Amino acid sequence: MAFKYSEGRVLLGDADSVREAYKKFHDQEIDLIELCEGDSGYSKKRTTIAGTQSVSGPGTFTGRAQRTLTFEPSDEPGWWIKRSDLTEQLKTPVSVRNVWTSARNIVLRSGNPHNYLRMVEHIVALRLGMGIDDMIISTDSGDPPLFDCSSLGMVEAIEQAGIVELDEPACYVTVKEPVTFGGSRGDFLTFIPAEPGERKLRIDCAIDFNSIIGQQRIVFDLTPAVFKKGSFARTNASFLKMLLVKAIGWSMADTRHLGYTRDNILIHGKNKFYGEPRFIQGGKALEPVWHRAVLDLLAAVALLDMGRFCGTIVSYRAGHTLDCRAAGLLYLHKMLQYTE
Repeated sequence: MAFKYSEGRVLLGDADSVREAYKKFHDQEIDLIELCEGDSGYSKKRTTIAGTQSVSGPGTFTGRAQRTLTFEPSDEPGWWIKRSDLTEQLKTPVSVRNVWTSARNIVLRSGNPHNYLRMVEHIVALRLGMGIDDMIISTDSGDPPLFDCSSLGMVEAIEQAGIVELDEPACYVTVKEPVTFGGSRGDFLTFIPAEPGERKLRIDCAIDFNSIIGQQRIVFDLTPAVFKKGSFARTNASFLKMLLVKAIGWSMADTRHLGYTRDNILIHGKNKFYGEPRFIQGGKALEPVWHRAVLDLLAAVALLDMGRFCGTIVSYRAGHTLDCRAAGLLYLHKMLQYTE
């Protein structure tokens, strides 16, 4: 099966550079294809969770401190972040409008400068991945917990809470036409409209690292089962970065300086992994591309607060910064529309 795309209208970056990147992308082999026939398995009605569930772990940025996230039902539309330790602050809507920074991870903030939550990408990706439209994430810190199983524990907590349907249809959005956002390092994101009546989201994601990770590319239709599978994929860091962080991480406020272990991070060098990689396919460890596609990319798409995005997204060598720029520019260029 061939997966060939046109870049459509280029809304960010140089068109010639995008075309060159597209050629490299199309030349890259696909390592895994997981498509679904028929319905993708999500409720056609708006949803929230039935009860309250919590997950705890060591702080991502503070290491030894225990941090807890609590997932709660919401009677207000959308996803919300509630800092229980900041009693005079309003809840922060999970939206691209509230992105504070995306330099190393996505941080959402509103109101008081202290009213933030770091590294939200591994949390808010659950909105699309699990098909939950309305929910509150309560926390007593801006530092989320870090888990050896990546986001799988959060998926299982929500499954335990249960997902309930509301008495109104789910809202879906797509783009009006194919559009591409080019980055500064041969990277791009393309958004392609859904076919009339189509409610699926297809992801074609490729990465290219100058390390043992190398080139990886997967294509899948988003379903609850595919998301749960991908939620087990950890973020990755180079061996040199790990050494730097362990040595002087205390001085870098935006780095998870005390949380690195060979269990919760996939550490990679030029010729080997340090620790056991996951998602082995054909002798290749596809954990980095699964993490990129399911947790990082979907998180940025979850920041499109009009509804569930459907259509196709093509990602080549992109990261948090381009993801968030693209999400914001979709609004600025008025490229989003509700599906029929």
